[in-house]
Amino acid sequence: MRLAVYTDYVYRRVDGVVYAERAFAVFLAALLPHVEQLRMLGRLDPAGGPTRYALPPGVELVGLPHYASLANPVHALRSTPTAIRRMWRALDGIDVVWVLGPHPHAVLLALVALAHRTPLVIGVRQDWPSYVRMRRPRKRWMHLSADLLESIWRTLARRVPVVAVGPDLSAKYARAPAVLDLVVSLVPAAELEQPPRAIDYTAERQILSVGRLDEEKNPLLLAEVLALLRREDERWRLRVCGEGDLAGALADRLTALGLREHADLLGYVPLGAELFELYRSSHVLLHASWTEGFPQVLAEAFACGLPVVATDVGGVRAGVDGAGLLIAPGDARAAADALLLLARDADLRARLTRAGRDRARELTLEAQTGRLAAFLRTAPRR
Repeated sequence: MRLAVYTDYVYRRVDGVVYAERAFAVFLAALLPHVEQLRMLGRLDPAGGPTRYALPPGVELVGLPHYASLANPVHALRSTPTAIRRMWRALDGIDVVWVLGPHPHAVLLALVALAHRTPLVIGVRQDWPSYVRMRRPRKRWMHLSADLLESIWRTLARRVPVVAVGPDLSAKYARAPAVLDLVVSLVPAAELEQPPRAIDYTAERQILSVGRLDEEKNPLLLAEVLALLRREDERWRLRVCGEGDLAGALADRLTALGLREHADLLGYVPLGAELFELYRSSHVLLHASWTEGFPQVLAEAFACGLPVVATDVGGVRAGVDGAGLLIAPGDARAAADALLLLARDADLRARLTRAGRDRARELTLEAQTGRLAAFLRTAPRR
């Protein structure tokens, strides 16, 4: 299978190596062993800048015109004629194209694929209208645009197969001719060979948060939870791995609550030994998002034997499947109570650790990319 994949990410070339801005591109690159050819499409930033995730040799990149943000639609529209030409050429010799959206260029590429007669599978990773409203609460024209794009994407889904991240999104796209309920995981199977570490809950208790510090992830809730916990027990401490627009606001909120010395804001921590060590040496993972498909950090915590407290949004409930404690989004008191319960109840911690490890065996990088490749290979014939 010769596969092309599009997602609206920014890529950069540095000394001949292609870098992506988001970890999801690493998951896409892991499809390489399952295909004869892997061609990725995305915005190529000619100006360079910070690099995070290097793609392996063998992954081809078709660079689409770069624009900074859809908040400036004129700039994005100007790139359309060049984008169409590059998309058309990128589909030559391709057996199937997987287009993740909804997004203006995703819709554009889907239409180009239909005109090109290249078998098309579409993908969805999040509730796009909710995401846009969360990111741009006062931009009503963007809300209406997001609703329109969502409507177009669901209309396409009645004609072509769909890969959806998490059961909640899979249910919304159930009218497609074929649907794969996918979990995005970057946990290699080898990580499960290490047994969970025994953690002492009588000493300092480390809360771990991993993820972007952006509006939809609700990072400011972390400060409120820490404040509630330390009023009852001063052994609690917060570790935060991630960067984003609200990094400064989180630091300010911790300072205002008198908690800055009890929180470690670690910034970007690359996936690998350092991050997995943080999982293994912490006491609980707290995931506070307003909206999700199924977050890959939960799979990482499960694999490392770390108990999980997560907001009951999107596909989290079905994805967790009894391996974590769920709370309402935005409820700091409920989060604090769940953390206190875990600290007190050793049997509960042991049960969640066992269930999480069992769940993680189904969610390894190898297992999920294998499922995805098999679906992409067969779904267009349905």
